[in-house]
Amino acid sequence: MTRTITPRLRTLVLLLLAVTGALLAGAGPASAHAALTGSDPAQGVVVDKAPTQVSLTFSETVAMNGDSLQVLDPRGRKVQVGSPANVSGTTYAVRLKSGLAKGTYTVAYQVVSADSHPVSGAYTFSVGAPSQTVVSGVGTAGGGVVGALYAAGRYVSYAGFIVLAGGAAFVLACWQRGSGVRALQRLVVGGWLALTAATLWLLLLRGSYTGSGKLGDVLDLDLLGQVLQTKTGAALVSRLLLLAAAALFIAVLFGAYARPSPATTLNDSAARRLPDSSEEGEEKRDLRFGLAVGGVVVATGLAASWAMAEHASTGLQPGIAMPVDVVHLLAVAAWLGGLTALLVALYRAPADTPVGSAAVRRFSRVAFGSVLALVATGTYQSWRQLGSWSAFTETRYGQLLLVKIGLVALLVGIASISRRWTGRLVEALPAEGKAGEPEEQPAKERVAASASAATEAAPADTERAAQLARQRAAADTARQKRLRDADPNRSGLRRSVLAEAGVAVVLLAVTTALTQTEPGRTEQEAKAATSSSASSSASSSSSGAVTLDMPFDTGGADGKGLVRLDLDPARVGGNEMHVYVQRPNGRAFDVPEVKVAFTLEAKKLGPLPVTPDHVTTGHWAAEGVQIPMAGDWKIAVTVRTSDIDQATVSKNTQIG
Repeated sequence: MTRTITPRLRTLVLLLLAVTGALLAGAGPASAHAALTGSDPAQGVVVDKAPTQVSLTFSETVAMNGDSLQVLDPRGRKVQVGSPANVSGTTYAVRLKSGLAKGTYTVAYQVVSADSHPVSGAYTFSVGAPSQTVVSGVGTAGGGVVGALYAAGRYVSYAGFIVLAGGAAFVLACWQRGSGVRALQRLVVGGWLALTAATLWLLLLRGSYTGSGKLGDVLDLDLLGQVLQTKTGAALVSRLLLLAAAALFIAVLFGAYARPSPATTLNDSAARRLPDSSEEGEEKRDLRFGLAVGGVVVATGLAASWAMAEHASTGLQPGIAMPVDVVHLLAVAAWLGGLTALLVALYRAPADTPVGSAAVRRFSRVAFGSVLALVATGTYQSWRQLGSWSAFTETRYGQLLLVKIGLVALLVGIASISRRWTGRLVEALPAEGKAGEPEEQPAKERVAASASAATEAAPADTERAAQLARQRAAADTARQKRLRDADPNRSGLRRSVLAEAGVAVVLLAVTTALTQTEPGRTEQEAKAATSSSASSSASSSSSGAVTLDMPFDTGGADGKGLVRLDLDPARVGGNEMHVYVQRPNGRAFDVPEVKVAFTLEAKKLGPLPVTPDHVTTGHWAAEGVQIPMAGDWKIAVTVRTSDIDQATVSKNTQIG
């Protein structure tokens, strides 16, 4: 390799290793797990009168089935009636039986967030007075043995995609002669097998992972049928169909494309000294172009199967996040998969098909472009996950991310050693494209020539000649292995890469935890909503007034927030009402319109509309709000954030 290439390669290796931590997470940096932001009755409260329903509010829309929301009495018996339903926005409710006795009730929920992750939990409230309860050990979705197996399947699927797409890209874009190298063929085919097996495994585990959590339900065909009707199930099936197309691509890449052209067959020794592009005839160049187009289409489709069903498909700016996630995954595969293929080629390519400086130079250009794409997409994804600098230290996700950054810094330190060994090793590679430069006759050709000469000289001793040829080949292979192992450049690189692999194992564990952790942005919003609910309960109990907090989501851009309604003194007759609209970060939200309605469903009274006056930014008020009789009133607040985006949220409260 020329001296002008070596500094560039060394710089590239350092940059690529510096972002290894980000790459190991795959698409993880765009996760958006749902979180419980409110409930009615609230956690731990004691109500005088048994509620008619239990409602839960999440940070995003979730998927539910008939058993997703259960309410259990002190003896552990179900007291809900029917299936849970979406009552408004991200609020879901289930009706309760009438005449509930006094005591402590347990609310258990198990849902699937829009980014495909299961979310579960439980809390208690009491009617009349707290009591003992036999309910315990409420299951946690996504955990246990099934959760561990599902996480392993996700990891293998990402690894398989990276090796499959990146290895094929390396052969097509960087080293065309590699299509005939057995070690590279095994690498790419192994990636396809890993991705296919992992996809089938995830499809079988999905129902148990988001439901019962029992390993025995993996082969439940009814459960599998339900999975196929979900967004994640459709994405996994689409991935399997694309893998069928990928199998055809691999067959052509390592079949028709790997066969030498006529010019190469006529003069293999001369062609070996020419650049890769000069070996190809017009027909092979056309085949290469078709493979490149087809490969990009299949790889993009495979990457989209993650983006359309998981993290990027929900939360903030999904229309931008999904294409960004596809680009991120393709960049990961081009770099990490290509680097894997390059290392395999350096260590496992036969002596008569060496990796030259031209292939390394091409890979450096592809990888450098991948780094630029990863920096841009990774920055956007990080902003989408955290939302604020304080989330680094105030949330578990941010703290794990800081640990990950520290591990990446350690990895960069080890990489500074690896890049020196890499540079020395690359300088020792044979240079491609130097016509007329003498080249040592490959070992295979020497053995074949010796066998041919022995056969011509003594036709009767053909068996002996073949045996001698095999012995010479074995001895030559052993000699080349001894020389390779004795190379200080290779042994030094092997030790430094082993150290990097040790750090990468820990780093992968941290990134796996990150993908299963609630993002900082969502966690902070949930904390804000919980603290507001707690302060509301304290205000209500101390003054006798009613304060209700209701998160809302109009569905449009900038459509999330929290509406707080104060009603004082919350008695029959005239009342003073204040409505405050806040953004998720607690700041005043100046929406165009707010309307309120009171309904007493037990007496079929209402809705009684109230239009408050706009006082200041995020504040509306009305005086003399008349409540005609005491009872369990439903207070509905309609918030409009644009000309077409509005949402109505409601809560029940005792007035009078």
